[in-house]
Order: sequence, then structure tokens, then C-alpha cells
Amino acid sequence: LLALTAFICIETIMECSPCEGLYFFEFVSCSALVVTGALLLLFSLNLHTRIPQINWNLTDLVNTGLSTFFFFIASVVLAALNHKTGAEIAAVVFGFLAMAVYAVNTFLAVKKWRMSSRQQSSRQSSDYVRARTESREVVQRPEIQRLDA
Repeated sequence: LLALTAFICIETIMECSPCEGLYFFEFVSCSALVVTGALLLLFSLNLHTRIPQINWNLTDLVNTGLSTFFFFIASVVLAALNHKTGAEIAAVVFGFLAMAVYAVNTFLAVKKWRMSSRQQSSRQSSDYVRARTESREVVQRPEIQRLDA
């Protein structure tokens, strides 16, 4: 919602002389809104469970981390090139708020990703131990005895 609000604020600006900072902020807020919205839809409808080949925890971590970084850069650039209009000031404020929320979500995504990677590694090691134990159990098979004789 903060990215949407920042995007709406930046779209209300009618005139700018150096527009590069404004365009960059517009691109960052729109991109973050679209990608986060798509991931939110995937997670809300449990569609991510239909594609188990993708590490969704890592995908969420990358999205929130990049959004945090780019919102910080875009907000600083827009604040530096600000024309002191109300819409630009509001966009900068909402940009920094969106960055803070994305930073908190990045922290939570890191914790979730670490927890899932630990569970996966412990599951792999238990599968390895089970496979080694099963391979030590010798099954008497007549075709193997015949070759040894």
C-alpha cells in the first residue's frame, strides 16, 4: 500500500525540470508494486505449492531485499532533486516508509529462509543415514550367490 501511495503521489506531479530522479522513483515504486502484488497473489491463492521447483522463500527474500535497496536509492535521489512541491515531499516520505516496511520484511524473510534451509539440510542428512543403513542390510539374492561361486 505504501508503494502504491508513493506511486500515486509521484504521478500527480505535472512539471519537473530535471526529471531523472522522478522517473527513477516512478519506475522503482511501480516495479515493486507489480512484483510484490504478483507474489502476494501467488501466496494468497496457494499457487506457489503447484510449482515446488522454485525456492519461494528465497524468491521472497530477493524481492524484499532488492525493493528495500532500490526504494532507499530512489527516495534519496528524489529528496536530493526535490522541487519542494507537496506531491514530491509526500512521495519521498512514502518512499522511505515503504523502504522501512520492505526492510522489516527482508529481516523476516531471512529468518524464514534460514529456518527452511536448516530443515532441508537435516532432512537430507537423515535420508542419507537411512540410505546407508539400508545398503548395509544384505539381502540374500540367489543370482548374486551364483556369480560368486
